[in-house]
Amino acid sequence: MDGKRTSDSVNSKAFNDFLRNRKAIVCALTASGISTFAGYPLDSLKSRLQTTKTPISVPRLALTVYREEGVVGFYRGIWIPLVTISFVRAASFTIYTSTKEYFQKRHWLARNSIVDASLVGGIAGAMSGALISVGSTPFELVKVRRQLEYTIANSKGVHLAKAPGTVEAVKDIFRTSGIGGLYTGFRLHLTRDTTGTMLYFLEYDGMRYLLGRERSGEQGTIPSWLPIHISLVPFVCGSFAGVTSWALIYPLDVVKTKVQQRALAGEKYRGPLETFHRLIRGPDPNHPKPFLAGVARIYQGLGVSAVRSITTHGLLWTLFDIVANYIDNLPKHGDEDR
Repeated sequence: MDGKRTSDSVNSKAFNDFLRNRKAIVCALTASGISTFAGYPLDSLKSRLQTTKTPISVPRLALTVYREEGVVGFYRGIWIPLVTISFVRAASFTIYTSTKEYFQKRHWLARNSIVDASLVGGIAGAMSGALISVGSTPFELVKVRRQLEYTIANSKGVHLAKAPGTVEAVKDIFRTSGIGGLYTGFRLHLTRDTTGTMLYFLEYDGMRYLLGRERSGEQGTIPSWLPIHISLVPFVCGSFAGVTSWALIYPLDVVKTKVQQRALAGEKYRGPLETFHRLIRGPDPNHPKPFLAGVARIYQGLGVSAVRSITTHGLLWTLFDIVANYIDNLPKHGDEDR
């Protein structure tokens, strides 16, 4: 019995050490998987809203998708992002935390101020976004292809009785454009992810500092003028950072999706600037307020994206903190014997 107890203790210690040594990865994988699944139907509606030629309300679009494709239509192509986004976020958080630790060890931007806290978060985020985009572009492209299967088929004049699966979609891209086809829109993807991730972590770290988080990482006292419970801090900060950073880069995401859609449909290439100009100008140049109509068009789908960001990023950081606190409170070597 003593041997079994000793063996169990050794295994438990090894497992706890494994979790502690890979804390960022474990937290990111757990939180990302759940939050991605929860927000994917809204992401699917967002992609459809960005590429539709005629304005349509979110409820009407959701009803159309449900009527034509069923519940599976909202989750079309989920398996690639469910797996890849989880691993991408794990890598992203690892780069983010490693960059912050690098700055901390060298005492760079180490003042106890919101400026330094935000700048370190922004630099770490930019590094993370730029590096991750190299590996995430093909998966993002396949996700867009899966979400817009019927739209792309219609633009080709093809009627789809049944949408092809993910493997068939990858084979079709490779067959049409080769390995380079998987990197269609890479420069736009790189720009979007570098800028967006920089803003995201900059805002998150800045707001967490305002809400009492110390530079050491410990959560201090929330200012008395803020009517918020400490357990809601990660959700509020994550939602705020997700919504605002996404709103700032949303036009770039719309252009990226349109460029990728045209390429996947085999239509004539249009550069980012031309695509943006056409979106702003719209199909009706005689509109009484063409600029306002263009701005509304470029931000089409932002509302559903905002709800998605609140859901996914609020859940992401809440679950991240829950798992991180669990790992931090695991018994350390010697505690088991007390």
